Amino acid sequence: MRCRSGTCRGGRVVGVVTAAVVGLSTVVSGVGTAGATTGASAPSQPSLEFTNPNSQALFGTAYEAALKNVLQTNTIGFDPAVYNKSGLMDPGVGILRAGGGYPQPWTRDASVNSWNAASLLSPAVARNTLWSAVDKDAGGDLRVQQDDQQWDQVIWVTAAWNHYLVTGDTAFLRAAYQTAADTLTIREHATTAGYNSTYGLFTGASFFNDGIAGYPAPPADATESVSTGSMPWPGVATGMFLSTNEVYYAAYVNAANMAAKVGRPASEVASYRSKAARLKAAINKRFWNPKTGLYDYMLLADGTTGPYQEGTGLAFALIFGIANKSQAKSILAHADEMTWGMPDTYPNWARYSDDQPGRHNAIVWPVVQGLWAKALAGQGAQEAFASETARLAKLGDDNSGFWEIYNGHTGVVDGGWQRLGDTVKFHWGSEPDQTWSATAFLNMIDSGLFGLNFGDRSLSVTPTLPAGWGDVTLRGLHYRDATLTIALHGAGTRIRSFTVDGRRVHGDSVPASLTGEHTVDVTLAGAVDKDRDGDGVPDSRDRCADTAGTKALGGCPDPGHIEAEDALNTGGVKTNVNHSGYSGRAFLDGLWAQGAASSYTLHRETAKPGLGSITLRYANANDDARTMTLSVDGRKTRQVTFPKVSDSWDGWGTVTVADIPVSGYDPVVTISYEPGDNGSINLDWLEFHGSAG
Repeated sequence: MRCRSGTCRGGRVVGVVTAAVVGLSTVVSGVGTAGATTGASAPSQPSLEFTNPNSQALFGTAYEAALKNVLQTNTIGFDPAVYNKSGLMDPGVGILRAGGGYPQPWTRDASVNSWNAASLLSPAVARNTLWSAVDKDAGGDLRVQQDDQQWDQVIWVTAAWNHYLVTGDTAFLRAAYQTAADTLTIREHATTAGYNSTYGLFTGASFFNDGIAGYPAPPADATESVSTGSMPWPGVATGMFLSTNEVYYAAYVNAANMAAKVGRPASEVASYRSKAARLKAAINKRFWNPKTGLYDYMLLADGTTGPYQEGTGLAFALIFGIANKSQAKSILAHADEMTWGMPDTYPNWARYSDDQPGRHNAIVWPVVQGLWAKALAGQGAQEAFASETARLAKLGDDNSGFWEIYNGHTGVVDGGWQRLGDTVKFHWGSEPDQTWSATAFLNMIDSGLFGLNFGDRSLSVTPTLPAGWGDVTLRGLHYRDATLTIALHGAGTRIRSFTVDGRRVHGDSVPASLTGEHTVDVTLAGAVDKDRDGDGVPDSRDRCADTAGTKALGGCPDPGHIEAEDALNTGGVKTNVNHSGYSGRAFLDGLWAQGAASSYTLHRETAKPGLGSITLRYANANDDARTMTLSVDGRKTRQVTFPKVSDSWDGWGTVTVADIPVSGYDPVVTISYEPGDNGSINLDWLEFHGSAG
């Protein structure tokens, strides 16, 4: 459970934001496998370019928004007295906060964000962010901070190993290994969120479900009477959960990798590998459920099992190689997704419903979507990967960027529900500019689409390019001392040719020793060509193979009627359902300040110039008429007046504007709050009539 203001999760102190600092992979190698810059010199950001204009509009727009989220909005200065307890942070470099509503980095967020994207995008910021979650014990030894969200803190070990693989920073690795070793020792001997020798598993809450809404009854009760948090519940504190034990497995594997790399004795390396192997065996013994074809979510201390679905747990089973080939195939066949993506836990607990989803229950967190997409790409599940990535891109595009949580059925920004007794129910807000939501999408592109997999001595490129997306290029990617341009051609997962600077290379990797600028071209085959959006057009020939993102919305939006929630919305505009009378799944609010805009792509059947009329359905309960500016393809056309409709925001009216010039197959009509406008309306839909084809 994340708080919304003041002190937050786990009693962490909110650091003082002193200055904005602009400018900011599979990790587990398997059991048995063996320099900082200042904000002023931060690296330039990469760019993503699709030849398909609809893919560019969907994925390219989301990519730019995610980069802005990470490199600008959420890269901040920090108070050294609060955060530099490790003594290893660079005061000239910023850190990544957890998000717009969370001005500090928690261990979990710091680790996931570095692992997902920051170690590649901005190594110095990622390094600082990882050290911000580390302090020292009484003897001066480094350890991950021991707050009251200790159950999943070892995710830091996986993020730290990934940081080394991405950067090659051996000085970081030496200190990171000390931190990892000391932290694992603490957790093995802890009385709370420690090791249960009877089951061979670690106890404590599931990976990021720090709210009791993420648990069935038991260990909760029907009214969540004890606490909205999870660890005050005895059944959670002593219970064993899938994702947390998988995180420990990865930590042991990566501690072994670290130990080997820094030259520790072979017996020390072997000890970690042995612990990893025993834990993997226990996970498969205690959690795998042949009846459901999935891993169970939980095992309580009294032996009670929980045959529920945990999205993060299923993703980790695939990413970390805990599931064997047969189990992996079964997971892909039996996992349930909601309309807008992989939910946190599933299905609804008895005390929640589709109308009031639990904050950590049948609801969509992008951080889970990102991990699931990473797992799907790793399994070669092209269609499923394409759909999950398109869903998150669309959620970001529809809502002015990446929020914390979305309703799994409607895609509307929604923080979910929690309870405290019979009479008190909390409907939480979903915070804007959530960092791990943005890094989740960036990782979909990096490790999914481009298949970037960082090794000690090389970077392999094993892409998953779905049919219908078109050729795509990632430019200006900084990897150690090189700057790469990676271009993908064709579609599928099978590499037909791999060239570096025009020269054919056998294999799929480039050496870590590269310096300077280089171009990697990968030609792919083996695409799965079906019909993801269910519009009757094969993906390879579909102009909008993933524009809608879900079969429920299907195909290119009809220019004769486009729901406002399906537009590209920026400047704070987002979906909402807190008034009645709207059509579709939501309406738009947030058109309250200059810069707010809603853009509609008219997918015409002709490129010829023509004229048409545009009708907008809107709500205006202000005392006077309101104005917005209408533009076509970035050219301001006219100011539109929206008369008052009623005294209630539940009342809706329409306004029609004639003689609007359009040309090309995909003109974009934008309604924006410009200087000279007074805005402050809600929008429901746009209709275009005329030369649509």
